[in-house]
Parts: sequence; C-alpha cells; structure tokens
Amino acid sequence: MRDSFADRFRQRCRVIARAPGRVNLIGEHTDYNDGFVLPIATEQETWVAAAPRDDQTVRVYSTELDDQQTWPIDDWQAADFPHWTAYVAGVAALLRLRGTRLGGFDLLIRSDVPPGGGLSSSAALEIATALALTDIADISLEPNELIDLCRKAEHDYAGVPCGLMDQSVSLAARSGTAFLLDCRSREIRYIPCDLGDHVFVIIDTGVRHELAGGEYARRQQECRQAVDYFRRLDPQVRALRDVSFDAVRSHIKQMDPLPASRAKHVTSENERTLAAAEALRAGDLSRFGRLMTESHRSLRDDYQVSCRELDQIVRIVTAVEGVRGARMTGGGFGGCVVALTRETSVPWIEHAIVHQYQPPPNRPAKLLRTHPGRGASIEFSQST
Repeated sequence: MRDSFADRFRQRCRVIARAPGRVNLIGEHTDYNDGFVLPIATEQETWVAAAPRDDQTVRVYSTELDDQQTWPIDDWQAADFPHWTAYVAGVAALLRLRGTRLGGFDLLIRSDVPPGGGLSSSAALEIATALALTDIADISLEPNELIDLCRKAEHDYAGVPCGLMDQSVSLAARSGTAFLLDCRSREIRYIPCDLGDHVFVIIDTGVRHELAGGEYARRQQECRQAVDYFRRLDPQVRALRDVSFDAVRSHIKQMDPLPASRAKHVTSENERTLAAAEALRAGDLSRFGRLMTESHRSLRDDYQVSCRELDQIVRIVTAVEGVRGARMTGGGFGGCVVALTRETSVPWIEHAIVHQYQPPPNRPAKLLRTHPGRGASIEFSQST
C-alpha cells in the first residue's frame, strides 16, 4: 500500500486503515425496524492509504476500478462523479461539518470485498476512510459517533437509507465470533462461532442490486404502515420490534396485504435471529442452518426481495450433501447467497454451481470462503 500510494501520488502516505466487509448470517431487513441482526465480519477487506495535501483538493484512486477522481473538498457533486466516490466524499464532508480541521488529501483504495454483492463494501469503505481521515486530522471519535457519521454518509451522499448493522459490524466485530446486535439499544453480544469442520461459503450471483433505486425505501414505508396499524391498537408500539409474530398472524386478515406481509417477515425474522444465536452458542449447526433456510423463504415470499438467481443458487446449494442451510444475504434483488456447509462439501458446491446455475451474461458466479473476521483498525500511522 505504501509503495502503490507513493507511485500514484508522489508523496508518502501518512496512514493505512482497513475495514472488513460483512455477511449477515440471519436477521435481514430487521435493522431499520429496531430489531436484531447476526452478522460476521468477513475475511475480505477494504484498505485505504491516505496523506494530507497543502491545498483543498481531494484526489482518490481505486486500484480495482483503475479510476482516479479529483474534486475541491467543498464542491463534490453527485451528478459529476462516479457513485463510488460518494462514500469518501460523504465521510470527508461530514467530518468537516462537525468542525474537524480537514483539508485536502490523497487517498488510495484497495479492496477484495465484491461491490454491490450484499457484503457491505460501502460500509467497509466508509469506515476505513473515516479511520484514515480522523488520523490525518489528529482526532478520534467514539465508536458510536463514527458509526453514525458513516451511516449518515450512506444516507445523505449515496442515497441508501441503511440501518445500523453494516457500519457497526465493520468497525466492532471480533474474530471468531458472530455479532448479535440489538438495533434499538445498540447492545452488542459476541456469540462464539466455533465452526469445527464447517465454513461459511458466499456465492456471488453476479446480479448487481441498486438499493438506492426505490425498492429498499418502499419496504421501509410498508413497514411504517404496519407500525401505524399496530400503534392504533397499542400506543406503546414504536417499531415492528414491538410486535410479535403471533400478533401479526392474528391481525393479518384485517391489514392491507403488503404491510401485513412485510410485518410477517420482520417479526418472524427477529424470532429466528435470536433462536439462531442460541443455536450457534450451543454449537447446534444443524438448527442454525435450518433457520437460515427458513429466513430465505420468508425473504422470498413475505418480503419479496429475492430474485430468480438468488432462489436458484439457494436451491442448488441446499441440495448438496453436507450443506446445513443457505439464504440470500444483504438488501436483496441480487448480490450473494451465504451457506453453512462442511468443508468437504465445498468442491461439490462449486461443481453444482458451475453445472447448474444460469448466471447473467458475462457474470459467472463467484465463490468465497470465510470465517468470522476482525473489525476495522489502523494498520500504519506516522505522525507529522
């Protein structure tokens, strides 16, 4: 990273930071409903190297895209730049808005987190960038403040109204554990994740989702409509977190169909997530896998955020002997499937995908293995 930075920008980097992607094992579309999620940090990561400049210019280079963009630090406009720059520009702008003394900077990005695949490449970039820029500015932020700043960058600059999960796990994950997050209280419980002879396999469908395209926001609105219904019955209801699955089932015929269906998924998914955490703690991988597969059915049928390619891969993978369970992961409409499987079954999964999956043109499925990785960190820093 130091050599690449020097070759590109003709100066030495001041700091190198890294942040992992994440794969959500279970608990999908529950985060913005004040519910529970159970992700892990992936072993795939985003790295950034950065150094301050003597002017107000920002230069950012992505090694994966082989693309360099330049803008005045106070004059980034979404219409004028590729979408990937929004994450860097948003973090920098919000740091300055809070009074941080941050001038121009050079920043180099290297990542093996698949973009647009539901592994939160955006949060990894935001968190790594925030760590690097706060180091340059010689300040430190409390973890929740840094998480909130990066989340706001995603909302206001990238246009994706994400919940707390992505930035939280990218920053605060611990190696060898799953990350049970209460999205209302922000309480974190680290669940031991002893996989033994098992591994999590991530299969990228090759289909790219655009969560800023409207469907993600539409699901949030439908959840709010469900909350409005139950609040009329109980003024204490603030979010679908406060509604039980049994309550939804008992009122489903009186509700509008779409809010009812969305509420059915969210309330059942919260129950599944807590049950999955207990199964993982007990080392019951068979039960954990069954809950993953149940989650996919709910996301497909009740929340309607799956797609043909995701469903096809789940069917293919769960038919392989040794696979405990599989589900789509991330916002949906494309991206990745995560499966829990015996290590010895991975070659059979690869064989089945190659021979049975029908990918989009020129986008073959890609397979990654991962174990629970560590949260973000500054790997190198040199004070001025």
